[in-house]
Amino acid sequence: MPTPSNRAPSWRARLAERRAKPGDGRPLPPYRWWHTLTRSLFLLDRPAGVSPAGIPVMTTYAVDVRQLGDRDDGEVRARLYRDGVQTAVSRLPARFAVLGGHIEVAARTTGLRRCHFVTDAGDERQLDPHPRSAEGLRARLHHRHPSLSRAIGTLATLIVLVGVCIAVPQLVETLTQIPQVADTVGTFTSPFRLSTAGNVAVTLAVVLATTERALRLRSSWLDDLAG
Repeated sequence: MPTPSNRAPSWRARLAERRAKPGDGRPLPPYRWWHTLTRSLFLLDRPAGVSPAGIPVMTTYAVDVRQLGDRDDGEVRARLYRDGVQTAVSRLPARFAVLGGHIEVAARTTGLRRCHFVTDAGDERQLDPHPRSAEGLRARLHHRHPSLSRAIGTLATLIVLVGVCIAVPQLVETLTQIPQVADTVGTFTSPFRLSTAGNVAVTLAVVLATTERALRLRSSWLDDLAG
């Protein structure tokens, strides 16, 4: 459990918050099965008061991210909906003000790495993925089969680490082939020499592993480097 904090937001957080623009009031598009690999949708319920009859009133926020970017310019944006109506839109990383705190959204080239609600006191939790989204299906697997889920997660992390161990020496070798670099630090030869089939197999394994980690919002700079 994070320790509550009343510290002022960082300059990065303030910049992300200023990046948000008012939404156009459109309704939240329904989630279809063909959106599974290209659309992330996360939900958050927050108390909004009490009705005259004394019944608690809840409001539902939704964060919609199209992983392939918008059709007009290819930019990946997060859109915030309140009770099904678009209220804000922002390039990533994004920070939306909501009841009791903020929703923060961030991504890497391999997928989302953050979609969390941060309270005014500093506590945070991940939003709930839509049950039919890829993230929701992965969360359901973890809920129903936690041991299998942990094994898959561990294997994905190991594959990413192996990918980094293979990619970094090759990157260093390429850099040291530049004459100016070679004259300064010398050349380096990667110890890994994979066949074409081997490179294809490693690439496919890394893609699957980074995708699996992205579905759990575990993407990091290692995933970008491994890819």
